[in-house]
Amino acid sequence: MTTPINTPTPPEMVESTVAAMQAKATTSPLKTFLLALPGGGLIALGFAFFVNTQLGAADVPAGLIKLIGGMTFSVGLMMVVLTGAELFTSTTMSLSAKLAGRITWGQWIRHWVLSYIGNFMGAMLVVGLCYFGRLQDRNGGAWGEIVTKTAAAKVSYPWMEAFVLGIGANFFVCIAVFMAFSGRTTTDKILAVLGPITAFVALGFEHSVANMFMIPFGVILGGNPVLTWSNFIFANLIPVTLGNIVGGGVAVGLFQWFIHQKLGAKPPQTDAVVSSKVAR
Repeated sequence: MTTPINTPTPPEMVESTVAAMQAKATTSPLKTFLLALPGGGLIALGFAFFVNTQLGAADVPAGLIKLIGGMTFSVGLMMVVLTGAELFTSTTMSLSAKLAGRITWGQWIRHWVLSYIGNFMGAMLVVGLCYFGRLQDRNGGAWGEIVTKTAAAKVSYPWMEAFVLGIGANFFVCIAVFMAFSGRTTTDKILAVLGPITAFVALGFEHSVANMFMIPFGVILGGNPVLTWSNFIFANLIPVTLGNIVGGGVAVGLFQWFIHQKLGAKPPQTDAVVSSKVAR
């Protein structure tokens, strides 16, 4: 007879999230950086997989091709969650660990900076892998055209629109990671990630780490005057990163902690209250 698996409650998932963020923020700087390299690389590989699904998309209904693209991109976050890689966008939830008094300001800032730099370097390594592997020449150059077209669209958003799209993307990413804490098996965690990530990609939201792959790759391939390093940084990366912080760190990490721990915490019992309960 099998033992039933108890699914964690939201307050328990919050505690798991805060504990995980505490562990990540207090690990050694070298380990954080080394884990951030595959974090950026795995998300980049997920985006490369996404590009493949867009080949011949003109013959497929737009809604369906977006759904397929979202499902394939989700493989990137699945790999991050299951391998324990460090991803800046999900580590924005360490804001909850800071406000819970589990980490210092210095640990919090160091964690974010090392994750961000490591993710960028990991994503750029995959850009190099794809470029020298000549993926951009696949299907008569159509693969590279999808990269440049997608990258050009990303740097063409008005600043505020890019910021808002960044909020939406990391809300979904952090909800996916938060939901994964309810999983007890590999299948549970994969399914927890699949839905939210598919939704964020299909809806066209903006993810800073994913863009660390797509836009630099587009800049390197060239062919469009809007694809410059300056536009990448100031028109997309900065507003999207700030939006990601709000969408993940505040709207998910901080909000869930405030609801389920700050407001949900049981008040300490005084001796008089305990005595009263015993008397009953």
